Amino acid sequence: MKWVYIIAGISLYVKMLVIPNPAPDLSISIVESIVQDSGVPNAVSAIIFRNRLYDTIFEVVVFTIAILGASFLLANERPSCIIYQFTDQPSIVLARLGATIAALVGIELAIRGHLSPGGGFAAGVAGGTAIGLVAITSSSQWMQAIYKRWHAATWEKVSVLIFTVLAVITLVGLELPHGELGALVSGGVIPILNILVAVKVALGSWAVILVFIRYRGLL
Repeated sequence: MKWVYIIAGISLYVKMLVIPNPAPDLSISIVESIVQDSGVPNAVSAIIFRNRLYDTIFEVVVFTIAILGASFLLANERPSCIIYQFTDQPSIVLARLGATIAALVGIELAIRGHLSPGGGFAAGVAGGTAIGLVAITSSSQWMQAIYKRWHAATWEKVSVLIFTVLAVITLVGLELPHGELGALVSGGVIPILNILVAVKVALGSWAVILVFIRYRGLL
């Protein structure tokens, strides 16, 4: 069997040396064609949520598994008795100011990520940063109470399910109208997927933050 692998490898190497790659058609702009097909100016968002949607689906699934894994691995440990947080007033003010800015940036990236640099993952990271900055300046019991009161865990799971359903519908070939290029309501399902990913990443980050605060005492 080893010789089969060796022969296959040599054959592939000879093929790459002998048969040249087809010359690309430089008269066609790949970025422009992606923008026209997707209906959004941000070609990166178009690639993530349209051309490479399979990858994005599994990225969301992997992130979900990582959150479940963190909760599962730390579930049998003893909660930390000491929680390290900011106690001086200047640090608290700066952290909460940074949290406000990060939250506003996250909302902007989620809503307009298909029009400008940004998108769902960046928006979720900004939202998770805002939650983390609030967590290191507030009571862990208060953070946990808000997490349960607003059913954040349920919303996180719902966002994953809706994202998966919309992604499957898109992969089947059914798309919403693209609308006017550059308008806020444009790009078909891409803006909705952006928002769903942002919600998923932000709420998932919140869950992980609470777990590490409870069992590690710090972020």
